[in-house]
Amino acid sequence: MKKDKKNISLWIKKIILVALDIISINAATILSLFVRFELSFSKIDVQYIENARQFLWIDTTFTLIIFTIFGLYRGLWKYASIKELFNIIVACTISYTFKYFVTNWMGISQPRSTIFFGWVLLIILVFATRFSYRFLRYLVHENAQRKDIKRIMVIGAGDAGNMIIREIRSSGVLKSKVVCVIDDDENVHGLNIQGIKIIGGRDKIKEAVKKYKVDEIIIAMPSVPSREKKKIYDICKDTQCTLRTIPGMYQIINNEVKLSDLREVQIEDLLGRDTVDINVDEIMDYVKGRVILVTGAGGSIGSELCRQIAGHNPKKLVMLDIYENSIYDIQLEIAGKYPKLDMEVLIATIRDEKRIKSIMKKYKPEIVFHAAAHKHVPLMETSPNEAVKNNVFGTLTLVKAADESSVDKFIMISTDKAVKPTNIMGATKRICEMIIQAYNKKSNTEFVAVRFGNVLGSNGSVIPVFRKQIEEGGPVTVTHKDITRYFMTIPEAVSLVLQAGYYAKGGEIFILDMGEPVKIYDLATNMIKLSGRIPDVDIKIEITGLRPGEKLYEELLMDEEGIEKTQNNLIYIGRPIQFDEKIFFKNLEKLKKMADDEVSCMKLLIAKMIPTYTPEVTDTTDENEVNGCMTQLLAQDNQIKQ
Repeated sequence: MKKDKKNISLWIKKIILVALDIISINAATILSLFVRFELSFSKIDVQYIENARQFLWIDTTFTLIIFTIFGLYRGLWKYASIKELFNIIVACTISYTFKYFVTNWMGISQPRSTIFFGWVLLIILVFATRFSYRFLRYLVHENAQRKDIKRIMVIGAGDAGNMIIREIRSSGVLKSKVVCVIDDDENVHGLNIQGIKIIGGRDKIKEAVKKYKVDEIIIAMPSVPSREKKKIYDICKDTQCTLRTIPGMYQIINNEVKLSDLREVQIEDLLGRDTVDINVDEIMDYVKGRVILVTGAGGSIGSELCRQIAGHNPKKLVMLDIYENSIYDIQLEIAGKYPKLDMEVLIATIRDEKRIKSIMKKYKPEIVFHAAAHKHVPLMETSPNEAVKNNVFGTLTLVKAADESSVDKFIMISTDKAVKPTNIMGATKRICEMIIQAYNKKSNTEFVAVRFGNVLGSNGSVIPVFRKQIEEGGPVTVTHKDITRYFMTIPEAVSLVLQAGYYAKGGEIFILDMGEPVKIYDLATNMIKLSGRIPDVDIKIEITGLRPGEKLYEELLMDEEGIEKTQNNLIYIGRPIQFDEKIFFKNLEKLKKMADDEVSCMKLLIAKMIPTYTPEVTDTTDENEVNGCMTQLLAQDNQIKQ
C-alpha cells in the first residue's frame, strides 16, 4: 500500500514537471520575441507570433522527448547538482539547434537573435522549475530560528567535507546547520565552501566553538594518517562537543559519503594507530581449502579468528569452546554470512584428553589456532590452580594431540604478560610458550606462539568497563595513575595472527607491534571527555591501587630475546630462550600433581620453572606454610625419581 502511494506521488511529480516544461517552452518562445523587440509586445510583428504559434506543437513535442532522454524527469531534484545543470543545458541546446534548422527548412521566418534569446530563457526557466524547491528549502533552513537546531563545525574542506556539507544543507529532516569549516591548508583560509566560510586551521577550533556556539564537530578527513587525526581529536575532545567522523577513504573514491556513514569518534581513534597493512593473498594461501580448528572460538579473539577464516574459504571450520552461549552466537553469525561454509561447532574443554584426541582423529585439522585460555589476571591470582589446569595442561593436551594427528601448523595465542610475569596468568602463558618451543623440536608439526597486548573491546577489557562506569555516572576506577598498556583492535590483532601463521616455520614466538603504550589514566580521561562530560567534575576518576599480580607497565620482549624482522613491519620474531627441557618436563609432572592436589604453594614451583617470574605469594607469606610447601616440593622430587 505504501509502495503504491509512493509510485502515485512520483507520477504526480513527473506530470507537474512536464506541465511546467510545456509552459516554459512556450514562454521562452514568446519572451524571446519580447526581448528581441525592446521589451515591447506592441513592436512585435504579428507574422512572427503566428509563425511561432504554428511551430509551437512541434517544438514542444521534440523538446519534451529530448528532456526525457536526458533524464530530466528521473532525478531527485532536491539533490540536484552540477551534473543535472549540465544535462539541462545540453538538452536545451539540442532543442534550439533542432528548432533553428527545422524552421529554416520549413520556411518559418523568425529573427535569428530569438534563437539565442529563447535558448537562454529556456535554460533559465527549466533550471528555475527544478531548483526553486531546493532554493526555498534552503531559505527556510538558513533562516530557521528553532531552539533545537544543531550548529555544526566541519573539519576538512576537501571532497568529504564538501559532500557532508551539501547533504546537511539539502536535508529537510535534519535540525542542523553548518556554521564554519576548519582546514589546515592556509591557501583556502577565508574562502567559502558551499557558502560556508573556512575560518582557519586546527589552532582555531576551540576559539570557533565558542564564537559560533558549535554543538557538534564532524571530522571529514578520511585520507589523513591516524596519527595526525589523533592530534585533531585531542583538541576536539576538550570542547565538550559531540564528535563524529567518516569511516574510510573508499567512500570518497566512490563518491558515496552520506550522513548515515558518520559515526561517533571512539576511544580507538584517540590511540592514533595507522591502519594495519595485511597481505590477504598470503593468508588465503595457507587457509583456503584446509581444515581449520579454533579453540576458544566463542571468545573475543577466537570468534574474530573464525570470522576472518570463514571469509578465506577454508575446506572446513571446526569451532571449539566450553561456553555454549558465546559460541552459539558466533555460530549464528557465521552461518548467516557464509551459508555454504562447512562448519562444525563443538562443546568441549581442552582439559579433556580423550575428547580432544577424539576430535583430532575425527576431523583431522590441518591448522590449529589455540585461543582458549583463562585470561583475567585478578581472578587467576585467587584461583592459580585453575589457571594451571586450563592454560598449561589444556595447552599440553592440545599440543600432544596435534603432534599425534600430524597437524601441519599449531598457532597459540600468547600475551605480553608472559614477559617477566608478575601474575599467574602471565606465568602460565610463558610455560605454554616453552611447551610450544619444546614440542616443535621433536614434532613434524610447526608449533608457534603469537604474543601481543590488550585488545580493544575484548570481553572484560578496560574499555567496556570504563564505558559502563561512565554510563552509570562514575566513578571510573583506575588502579594507578602511571599504569600503561599496549592496545590493538581485535580485527587487526587477528589479521596479524593469521599472517604470522603464514610466516611460521616452527618454534617461533611472533611478536606484534602494538604501537606506543597508552596511559590508562589518560584513557579514562579521554573516554569521559568523549561522553561530553568533564573528568573529576561530572565524573570522578578514582585511583584504587594495583591489584594482585598487576604490573605498572607491560613488555613484549624479554631481555634475553632478540628480534628478527618479517616481511610485515608489524610482525617480529623473538629469538627463543634456551632451557633444559628434561628438567622442564619433570617440573611439569610436579606441577600437574600439585594442581590436582590443590596445594597452596603452586606459585613457588612456577617461580622455579620461570626465573623471570616474580610472584606476590600472598597466600604463603607465613614462614611455616612456606616451609611446608618446600617440603611438598621435595617430596614431589623423590616421587618422580622413584
